[in-house]
Parts: sequence; C-alpha cells; structure tokens
Amino acid sequence: SPGRARHINASRRACLVARFGFIYAQDRFDAETLLRTYISDVETVQRIIYTAAVESFYAAKMAYWKFKIHVKEALSLGHSGPESLEDAVLDYIVCHKDEYDVHASVKEVIRSMNINPKISFPPEIDFIVLSTLIQELCCLAFSMQTLIPPLDVAFGIDGELFNESKYYRSPDSDFTAAFVAYHVWPALVEDGVVIVKGEVVTKR
Repeated sequence: SPGRARHINASRRACLVARFGFIYAQDRFDAETLLRTYISDVETVQRIIYTAAVESFYAAKMAYWKFKIHVKEALSLGHSGPESLEDAVLDYIVCHKDEYDVHASVKEVIRSMNINPKISFPPEIDFIVLSTLIQELCCLAFSMQTLIPPLDVAFGIDGELFNESKYYRSPDSDFTAAFVAYHVWPALVEDGVVIVKGEVVTKR
C-alpha cells in the first residue's frame, strides 16, 4: 500500500504553500524593515532578501539530498516491505524532519551570500542578522522536498522578459517596462509550473 507520506501529500502541500505565502507577507517584511535600519537603498535591501530566499532553497535541497541518501542506506539493510523502499525513506524523513541540521544550512547560506558579487553589506554588519528568515526558509524548503512532486523556487535573472504568469510587479515598477530590473521574491513552482507568483521590479 502507498506510504503514509503519499496519503497526506495534498494536505501537507497546502500547508507548505500557505507557509510560503506567510513568509513572503510577514517574515520578508520584517527582514526588510530590519535591513532598512542599516541600508537606505531599497533595491539593495530587496536584492539581499531575494538572494537569501534563493540560497536557502538551494542549501536545503542539497541537505535533503544528502539526508535522503543516508536514510536510504540505513533502511535498505533491513527493509522488507510492504511499501517500497522509496516510500519507506520518504515516510521516515517526513516523520523525522527534526534530524535536519538546519543550522548548518543557515551557515552555508550566509557563506554563499558573503561571496555573492550582486549584493554587499556595510562592513559593520553581517548577513547573520537575517538568520531567522533564512532558517524559516530552509525548514520550509526542506519540507517541500518531501512532497510528490517536490516544490522549488523558479530561476530568475536580471534583465529577463517580464512574465505576468510568473511574477507580480512591485508598486514602484515602471508598468510599461518589458524587462525585469531585479527580483524581490521568487516564484514557487511545481514540475516547472508556477503555483505562486513571485515579485519583481520592472524599469526601462
């Protein structure tokens, strides 16, 4: 019979998508308010938070991949069914998400941000001030990998053609501009299809 994880996949997916929306609406706003006390330029602040979101998903996906390999190796030694080994692995990860070392992922995200040439921070401050937001995003992204299919954030690049099925324009955008100047928040995708739009600023 299918594993428990498959049975509750739809309800978990709905909760995780809702959590993504809450982080965008509340946690992102809190982080932006915090950064504005150090950095006056809104674009720089928004670029930093967007980078934190994308890097958090990447770090969590890498951690999930390693964790899954470890669990699969351990369970394969004594697995006999009735569910498949893949289902057993997924069930285990869903029930033991607390074994995910999120703090290691947070450190990895901050390290990646520190060497990202697109963002810079005043020397008297460190990206560690965003640890709360990064931790929330890493935990969310890790849980999203346990869905079937998993959820991910869309890849975005400065200068890409604005796509209204993928993004909302920020209020301070030039609404006649055809190209993305920079990203504020990533879109959420499932099997390559956007299920939650991201936010961008368009300028000429």
